[in-house]
Amino acid sequence: MRYTGPKAKKARRLGMAFTAKDQKILQRRSTPPGQHGQNRSRLSEYGTQLREKQKAKIAYGVLERQFEIYFSKALKQAGVTGHNLLKLLEYRLDNIVFRLGFAETRAQARQLVNHGFFEVNGKKVDIPSFNVKSGDVVSMREVKLKKAYAEKIREKLKSFKTLDWLELNPAKFSGKVLSSPDVENLGLEINTQLIVEHYSRT
Repeated sequence: MRYTGPKAKKARRLGMAFTAKDQKILQRRSTPPGQHGQNRSRLSEYGTQLREKQKAKIAYGVLERQFEIYFSKALKQAGVTGHNLLKLLEYRLDNIVFRLGFAETRAQARQLVNHGFFEVNGKKVDIPSFNVKSGDVVSMREVKLKKAYAEKIREKLKSFKTLDWLELNPAKFSGKVLSSPDVENLGLEINTQLIVEHYSRT
């Protein structure tokens, strides 16, 4: 099942910030939670690989079975499997909504998508895992622009800087996927090669 517990503890345990709040907490307390947090035991090779998979799962908010499906697809594609995996995860609609600045976290983006706030190429989509493609336009539905939430983020969007492979139009509450994600500049501290090694041993 999807992890819904305290994100801060998970961030400290895995040594990775999943939200801006996590980043502030890690700056103050970088050790794992618990009485003996400062005495972090050395992880085994398997443990290190598993930790990287957990980072990716929690960062993108996907379940174990979903993650296995994404990895299987990445493995079948040409190119570097780890990079393919991140690209597939980045193309999720909830992630695109987050990357465009329409939500502060992927969890919030997932909730907004579930509630029917967005459309892709003019058609309502309420499935967070929907696969967005290069050239697609993601927009907040006109009926939702009247909601208080749209007003709340209107000013923020004017100065929001998204990634190079996305184009944001704050005036229209829309964004376009310009190209394939640049995995080297996603701002994620995830070693995908360790994830590949993890699945190679199973």
